[in-house]
Amino acid sequence: MAIATRDRIIETADILFYQQGFEATSFADIALAVGISRGNFYHHFKTKDDILDGVINHRLANTEQMLDRWEIEGDDPADRIRSFIHILIVNGEKIRKFGCPVGALSSELAKLNHAAQSDAASLFTLFRSWLSRQFERLGFAGRSDFLAMHILGRSQGVATLANAFNDDAFLRSEVELMCLWLDEQIASVGKY
Repeated sequence: MAIATRDRIIETADILFYQQGFEATSFADIALAVGISRGNFYHHFKTKDDILDGVINHRLANTEQMLDRWEIEGDDPADRIRSFIHILIVNGEKIRKFGCPVGALSSELAKLNHAAQSDAASLFTLFRSWLSRQFERLGFAGRSDFLAMHILGRSQGVATLANAFNDDAFLRSEVELMCLWLDEQIASVGKY
C-alpha cells in the first residue's frame, strides 16, 4: 500500500529535522526529498510549525508502539528496562552521527524558545512514565520515578557523549554499566 503524501512529508521531515535540525531544514529541503512540488507541499502543510506538530505526533505514536512491543516481548520489568537501555546500541550508528532524536529536538526547540518545546518534551515524559511503571513493578514504590529519571538522564548523557566523540566502544561500555547498575538496584530492592 502506498504511503499518503502527507505521511511521506512527515516521515521525511522527521528524518531531516533529526539529521539537519529543525531550524536548518526548509520547506524546499523537505519537498525536494519527498519529490513533490512546493505547491503540492503547501496543500498539505501551511507552516513549518504544522509539520513539526506532525513530526512530534509521529514520534509519539512510534514510541508508544515500541513501548507496547517491549511490554509484550519483555519477560519481566527488568527485561523491559534493558530494552530501553539497549536502544542506545540498536540506534548506535545514528546516535553517534546525530545524537538522540528526542534530546536533539528538545534541546533545539528550547534554544529557540519555540512554543512546541513542551510537546517535544512529552516524548521524554512518555519514557519517564513507562520506566517509572517498570520500576514500580520491580518493587521500588516511592523511588520509581527517581530511578526512571536516573536511567533516562544517564542514557541522554551517554547519547550526547557518544555523538560528541563518535565512540562506539564508550556507548557499548556504558550500556553494559547501566545494565549492571540495574542488576544492583534489583538486588538491593528489599533494603529500601
